[in-house]
Amino acid sequence: MVTAENAATSEVPFLNIIDPGFDFGAPEVMAAQAESWYADSPMGLLVLRYAEAQELLRDRRLDHNGRGYMEQNGVFDGPIYDWFVPMINNHDGEDHRRLRGLVSKAFTPRMISELRPFIRAEAERMAEEMASAGSCDFVESFADPLPLAVMCRMLGVPREDYDTFRLWTNDIGLVFSMIHGGDIVARVERAVVGLNGYISSLMEDKAKNPGDDLISTLVAAQREEGQVSEDELRNLLVTLVFAAHDTTCHQLSNAMVVFAEHPEQWNLLAERPELAPQAIEEIIRWAPSTPIIYRCAAEDFDYGGLRVEKGTFMTMCAQTAQRDPRVFEDGGSFDITTGSTAPPLLFGAGLHYCLGAPLARAEMADALSALVRRLGPPSVVGPVSWRPPTGIHGPEQLPLRFGDR
Repeated sequence: MVTAENAATSEVPFLNIIDPGFDFGAPEVMAAQAESWYADSPMGLLVLRYAEAQELLRDRRLDHNGRGYMEQNGVFDGPIYDWFVPMINNHDGEDHRRLRGLVSKAFTPRMISELRPFIRAEAERMAEEMASAGSCDFVESFADPLPLAVMCRMLGVPREDYDTFRLWTNDIGLVFSMIHGGDIVARVERAVVGLNGYISSLMEDKAKNPGDDLISTLVAAQREEGQVSEDELRNLLVTLVFAAHDTTCHQLSNAMVVFAEHPEQWNLLAERPELAPQAIEEIIRWAPSTPIIYRCAAEDFDYGGLRVEKGTFMTMCAQTAQRDPRVFEDGGSFDITTGSTAPPLLFGAGLHYCLGAPLARAEMADALSALVRRLGPPSVVGPVSWRPPTGIHGPEQLPLRFGDR
């Protein structure tokens, strides 16, 4: 927290990030960044600049404190609490290494390579259907079903169960938006209960009838090595489900919003497909589906002129920091020809760097390739409804019309 002494000696910018219309790239946010590396908010300290965010993500004096995050949002027990608190993201030290070691056995370059033909085929089929339709809700037609299909293929979920799975995997990502109230907690709880039951039955089935999918691989490794319990494996798989689907869905939708605002960049990508890797990094920099990353002080410490007390939540504002002019030349502009050497923050850093980052990039690459080959630039043709800005962020409904190619 900002202590009384800190507050007396500095004027700290205040940003109301729980306002549903809050934008981490808004002029007032960038003005706060120019004034200070941090700001205050209803959720604690916000880290606004890239260098500080990158350093703090690696700082061992900060941890994830899943219990504190739950209690801060008024959840003290129940299914959400029981899933979230022991989640791999909320472990550090030996427990984190043990859990991550199991997942890394399946999340390999070979696994991603073997998925690529399926990703390309699905992306091309969906793009062709949108080209025939003329206009669409992009989330419903492409952004949601593509990563859902990839995730289900990776896990070994039968296609007939996709629609059931889809509702749960969309709602579980709202766990980082519970501060907004309404029916969010109830939706997350239904998703956690549903996924726990479904994943348990899949684990049981894969133990008896193993295939070449990720769950079969992890179940076999868990039983052979015994380093992870069945409850821990179930928790890992539920967490993977939410990470593999929801974040990529919203990243794809965010990309279309950005290209609708910059149609010349879409046409440039169509003319120069070799720019796809740079385009993906620029989309992730400019409009990340994870605009903030939480950490919590595990001890009292001093940083950047502040006395940070144990239990203080510090929120790294990835979207804001990834436009920091101290690091990104012309950081306030979207340009797919710009090749940044600074890594994006949304995948985390250090020991907690996201294992799924290569798969997310592969899905984005194959999706953009299929879309720009068949379709002209997107235009928004109706109201866009958005997820709250404090969690996995992106459109829930995105009515688009694509130009002719």
